[in-house]
Amino acid sequence: MSAPLTGVGPLLRASLTHDGRRFAPWVAIVTLLSASSVLLYPWLFPDTVDRMGFAAAVGSNPAISLIFGPAEDLLSTDGFNAWRSLSLGGFVTALGAILAVVRASRAQEDSGQAELLASSVISRSGRLIVGVLVAMIGSLAVGVVAGLVTWACGGEPGPTALLCATFVVTGWMFAALAAVAAQLGAETRTATSIAVGALGVAFIARGFLYAIDAPDWLVWLDPLAWMTETWPMVEDRWWPLLLGLGLTVVLLAVAFVLQARRDFGGGAIGPRPGPATGRIRSVAGLVLRAHRGAVITWLCVAAGLGIVFGYLATSVSDILAGDSAVQQVLAAGAATPDQLIGRFLVTILSLVGIILAIPGVQIMLAVRSEELADRAEPVLAAAVARPRYWGASALLALTVTAACTLIAGTEIALLASSADIGAELGDTLLQAVVTVPAVWAVVAVSMLVVGARPRVLPAAWIGVIASFGLTLLGPSFKPPDWALGISPFWHVPSIAGDEDGWGLLGVAAVALLLAIIGLVGFRRRDLATR
Repeated sequence: MSAPLTGVGPLLRASLTHDGRRFAPWVAIVTLLSASSVLLYPWLFPDTVDRMGFAAAVGSNPAISLIFGPAEDLLSTDGFNAWRSLSLGGFVTALGAILAVVRASRAQEDSGQAELLASSVISRSGRLIVGVLVAMIGSLAVGVVAGLVTWACGGEPGPTALLCATFVVTGWMFAALAAVAAQLGAETRTATSIAVGALGVAFIARGFLYAIDAPDWLVWLDPLAWMTETWPMVEDRWWPLLLGLGLTVVLLAVAFVLQARRDFGGGAIGPRPGPATGRIRSVAGLVLRAHRGAVITWLCVAAGLGIVFGYLATSVSDILAGDSAVQQVLAAGAATPDQLIGRFLVTILSLVGIILAIPGVQIMLAVRSEELADRAEPVLAAAVARPRYWGASALLALTVTAACTLIAGTEIALLASSADIGAELGDTLLQAVVTVPAVWAVVAVSMLVVGARPRVLPAAWIGVIASFGLTLLGPSFKPPDWALGISPFWHVPSIAGDEDGWGLLGVAAVALLLAIIGLVGFRRRDLATR
């Protein structure tokens, strides 16, 4: 029993000292999400009429259910917190756990640190044990800190404890899944893609199953749905957490079996050897080759999202029929049926655009990764100028996000126009087209950060996070127009409503300005500066 644990104690202490702080942002995000729900709900919805109107709007919107899950109790503070925080809080915790495990296992093999550790007194499975423990301790910290802060802000102890327990178990499940992915993928990027992709599929599938009122047996096939089935503040069921713990044990057993049987530094899914003679003759070709797998993956994701959101768009007539609260929250007070449908499609396409801006941000972040790995300097030392190098990645980021948005938009247009809901194929296609500049504006934020301020690299995600929050929850929380206007998607005009496009033109101008500043910054700054 002692051999597999040899060296685990000292390595765990060192890992918590050096890498433990990396889990702090995930703890802060989930804590802020839960505590703000408890604090803001009584202020935003002080009386029963306001709460019933909000509940009617949210309950009738399948797009919101796709992200947050079903809303069973929006008339109480803790019920609102459970609806708003359970799915997103679990997703954030799981994402932090995945990155922690991959960083402590596969990434160390890629960097050579694992070989150095293996030369000391540490068992073969020690690094993986430590990585899983770091992720589990971080997930536990999320639950404890979020629970204590939420309780201090006024949350009821019982529902709050159950809600935060779902965060912990979700983090543990996907930490175990990441441990399996680290054995399958022979590179950090591959392992991360497998685990994060599985998380994304489970998240969208959970929301879609609840949005279409799928049969109960189908819902129970999704591990994230197990956490939803705890129903904090509604039924307060603790036993679904046992399913998550059981899955964690099974996945960890699989991970350690795979690790014992694979070669050091190897994996089931490895990179293919390149050709004997190089065929790439341009920077653009090099960038495309480096991101080919991710591009293909995101094109498939776009096709899947188009089908999911297109199916939801076909129910727009039932969703918006005769409910003034729904009109106010979802359709921004549009007066005619055509305007209602148009604004609903704007919301649907905006959510799709926000999700599909992610590959653009990832491509730009890879520019920084190549710098830090000392792979950019040899390219720039030859005849390649910095503007060409940076511009090739920027062009690919914009092209991929536009293509993904148009693929999903085309599918939504085809499904919506065939459902006889009053949405014309041409108008919906044009609506997808005018959404693209807003997607580019989100990507341009990452261009600015990577080019001019790489020291604050996490800020590259601000565009995605802010746009998501303001687009989906902004109208419900009644912020002023200037706050909603921070999101570029707020300026996307409704084609069906014959709105002018001056706001969108301003968004395009801002995106161009951010891109130019990023390019100038990249030309002038030192490479690989930390």
